[in-house]
Amino acid sequence: MAIIKELKGDTPVIGERTFLAETATIIGTVEIGDDCSIWYGAVLRGDVGAIHIGDRVNIQDNAVLHATYKQSECIIGNDVSIGHGANVHGCIIGNDVIVGMGAIVMDNTVVPDGTIIAAGAVVPANQRLEPGIWAGIPAKKIKDGSEAVLAKAHANAEHYLHYKTWYEK
Repeated sequence: MAIIKELKGDTPVIGERTFLAETATIIGTVEIGDDCSIWYGAVLRGDVGAIHIGDRVNIQDNAVLHATYKQSECIIGNDVSIGHGANVHGCIIGNDVIVGMGAIVMDNTVVPDGTIIAAGAVVPANQRLEPGIWAGIPAKKIKDGSEAVLAKAHANAEHYLHYKTWYEK
């Protein structure tokens, strides 16, 4: 069973039909929407700033969501995929977004709907991205946003709706 830990009077709220891997850790002020999946080794640490996650979001293996004390919260929209080993820190992620494997998105950054952050990309703090595909260190836009980019991000989230059913009891 996942570690779900109350902290300072705040107990995580888990939405309906959400899969929690046995080694996922969810602490403090965390709200997870419906039909989500929180995979092995993922840590959602709502101790110094709240974490709000929409519906149909997948937080993949070893990803970390956190914030900075009195400076930021972590807000994730609907139909979002946070890739293996990604670090999402005190930022706002829109709907239909992929944060690729090993990517880092820092405090007070806004990632709009229909955006892909490539694997290994680093998005510094205080950025307001435009829709599209972002890659590199620091991340730069390499492709403009389009219906195709949004559809790819949305489809990835849909795949995880299927994958989680393999683990449900």
